[in-house]
Amino acid sequence: MLLEVKNLKTQFKVKGGLVNAVNGVDFDIDKGEVVAIVGESGSGKSVTSLSIMSLIPNPPGKIIDGEILFNGEDLLKKSKKEFEQIRGNKISMIFQEPMTSLNPVYTIGKQICEALIKHKGINKKDAVKEAIKMLELVGIPSPDKRVNDYPHQLSGGMRQRVMIAMALACNPELLIADEPTTALDVTIQAQILDLMLKLKEKFNTSIMLITHDLGVVAEVADRVVVMYCGKVVEKASAYELFENPMHPYTVGLLKSIPKIDEDADKLFMIPGIVPNPLEMPEGCAFSDRCNKCMDICKKSMPSLLKMEGKEVRCFLYDKKGED
Repeated sequence: MLLEVKNLKTQFKVKGGLVNAVNGVDFDIDKGEVVAIVGESGSGKSVTSLSIMSLIPNPPGKIIDGEILFNGEDLLKKSKKEFEQIRGNKISMIFQEPMTSLNPVYTIGKQICEALIKHKGINKKDAVKEAIKMLELVGIPSPDKRVNDYPHQLSGGMRQRVMIAMALACNPELLIADEPTTALDVTIQAQILDLMLKLKEKFNTSIMLITHDLGVVAEVADRVVVMYCGKVVEKASAYELFENPMHPYTVGLLKSIPKIDEDADKLFMIPGIVPNPLEMPEGCAFSDRCNKCMDICKKSMPSLLKMEGKEVRCFLYDKKGED
């Protein structure tokens, strides 16, 4: 197993109290596998990825418990200097917004070269040649000229391709893609996803894909982890999740997808909103929005149950719910 996240807990100290942004998350990613992490905004997806990358700002954030095993080694026990040899080299990340993630005062070539020089130990001249190869690989025209461009000279789709080139420059074992198609039009989205899959096959890179777009999940993911309020509520293969969703939250997410063959006056929406992280309910965090809520759901948090190749956190499938 390439990556194993065990009982990960990441907490933020904010005005008014403590926020458990990630609260006991468990999942794993095998070599060459695409695992999608899905859920609404505020579910803890991005904080999970930043925890793996050791990019949680401290203060106010802190990883308070758990293990992040990468090739069997716990990343949380690595020193800052040791992690600098892993980040951008063995584990890379594509951030949500390429315009704010790329440095506006440096050329894109210089930004790609930085990782190559640091991690591969090659000279500047060879790094530029390698950067041009990476830009060509991700489909940027005239890469020998574009390598000297600044981020503002490129379109949104091109900037995202540069981010992918930067992330894959050192041939990482794990690529974390945080909403890689956000703010891109549909045709560019399809090109970016196709590019990521082709590069995955070329380099045998594992991908942790963070998204709220279930259409993207259906297209590229092998397995899916559904998160809600900092906890995993369901884990299954992509096929199983779409064919037989079990948690009421997952069912709601899937019902929210517009269907071209349905003549509906109003699109389905999950009632209510995500609870305030400082005022979490005593029991299941989804209980106030759930149409199958039972008395026990208001009082206790269900455990993650393993059943028939998938896992689900719900009293509908727990014998305790029959009491």
